Amino acid sequence: MNLYSLLQSRTAAEGPVRVGVIGAGKFASMFLTQALNMPELHVVGVADLDVDKARAALDRTGWRADRYAARDCDDAARAGTTVVTDDAMAVITHPSVEVILEITGNPYAGVDHAVASIDNGKHVVMVNVEADCLVGPLLLRRAQQAGVVYTMAYGDQPSLIAEQVDWCRTVGYEVVAAGKGTKYLPEYQYSTPDTVWDYYGFSPEKVATGDFNPQMFNSFLDGTKSAIEMAAVANATGLVPQDRGLAFPPASVLDLPTVFRPKDRGGLLDHSGTVEVASSLNRDGSEIERDLRWGVYVSFRARTQYAADCFAEYGVPTDSTGEYGSLYRPYHMIGMELGVSVTSAVLRGEATGQPNDFVGDVMTTAKRDLTPGERLDGEGGYRVYGTLAPAARSREVGALPIGLAHGVTLVRPVPKGGTVTWQDVEIDTSRSAVRLRRELESQL
Repeated sequence: MNLYSLLQSRTAAEGPVRVGVIGAGKFASMFLTQALNMPELHVVGVADLDVDKARAALDRTGWRADRYAARDCDDAARAGTTVVTDDAMAVITHPSVEVILEITGNPYAGVDHAVASIDNGKHVVMVNVEADCLVGPLLLRRAQQAGVVYTMAYGDQPSLIAEQVDWCRTVGYEVVAAGKGTKYLPEYQYSTPDTVWDYYGFSPEKVATGDFNPQMFNSFLDGTKSAIEMAAVANATGLVPQDRGLAFPPASVLDLPTVFRPKDRGGLLDHSGTVEVASSLNRDGSEIERDLRWGVYVSFRARTQYAADCFAEYGVPTDSTGEYGSLYRPYHMIGMELGVSVTSAVLRGEATGQPNDFVGDVMTTAKRDLTPGERLDGEGGYRVYGTLAPAARSREVGALPIGLAHGVTLVRPVPKGGTVTWQDVEIDTSRSAVRLRRELESQL
C-alpha cells in the first residue's frame, strides 16, 4: 500500500525507474499515456517492428516529438528521452533498462523476448498472456534462478483476479470460483476478423483511429482470450478448470454467489475451486442489468456459521443460503494500471501474480472443417479458436496449444469443433517457444 512513496524515494535517491517497452499497440499506448506525466518512470525505449506505428502511438497518447527523438538507447539514457526502434534486443540488452514490458501479443516473440530479458538481468512484466499461458511456469523458474522478477501485468484481468483470490485465501474463505465478465454468445465462437466489428458495434470511424486490431479483438469475442486468461489465472492460483472448459453463463453482479457455486449446491459449476467467465448477455442477446462485462470477481464460501452470519450483518451479497458470497471489481483499466507491476517488481522484488504451476491450458479447436495444407492463423483468426482445459487433459489428448497455432501447416484433416493435435501439424521444433513448451509438457 506504499508503492508510490517507495517510487518517490527511489526517484529522489537514484532517479526514475528505467523501462523498456516491446510492442506499441493498444495496451502499450495506455501505459505510455500514464508514463508521460510520471517523472518517476523513464521509458528508455519503445520497440516495434513498425516504427511509424510506434511513433504514432506516442503522438496519439500525448508525447511531444522531442520526447522520443533519441538516436539510440545510449542517447535516451543520457538525455532522459526515449528512442523508438524496430530492434527489441537493443532495448532488452541495454544496461540502463531495469524492466521490460513485453506487450507484443505474439507468443513466439514473447517467449524469445522474455528469455533474453531474463538472461540480461531484467525484470519482465509479461503483458503477453498468450506467451505466459504457453510456457509461463518455465519462464518463472528461469527468472527465479537469475534473481529477477517475472510477473503478470497489473491492470490486466488475470493479475487482478489473482489478487482477489489471494485476498480471499489470506482472510480465510474457501475460494469457490474466480474469473471475469465479458460479452459472449455461443455464436461468437465462430466469429472471424471480417465479422468482429459488427458484433462489437464499432463504427468505421472508431476503427480508423488506429488502436484496433481486428484479429486481436476477435480473440476476445470468440472466447479464445477468455480461455487464455483463465488458464493464466489457473496457473497463478491453482484453481482447476472444468473439464468442459468455459460455459460463459449469463450473470449480473448480484447473481455471482448463486451462479458461481457447485451444481450440488444449486449453482452451475462442475466443482468448487475453479475458473469461469460471466457473460453480460442473456442467451437471447438481451443485455443483463448490472453486468460484469469489464470487471473481475471471486466467489467464496464461509467456513463457519458465524462467518456466514457476518456476511448478512455487513451487507455482503450472498446466495439464498447465506453461505456463498462474492466480491467483484466492476472494471479494469488495463495498461493504465501497469505502473503497479513495474514498481512492485523493481522496488519490492515482488510479482503481481505469477504462473506457479501448469494447471490450465488452451487447446486449439477448429472453427470450421480444416483440410491438409491449410496454415493456421492463431488467436482470433479465421480457422481456429481456443478451448480452456485442465492441463492434464490437454496433455492426454496431445492438443496443440493455441499459442503455437500461428503459421503452422495442417498435415491431417480436422473437423469443425475438433481438437487440433501436435500430430495434425507440421511445426518448427527448433523455435524456443516450441522447445520450451515440449519441456513443460514433459514435466506434467
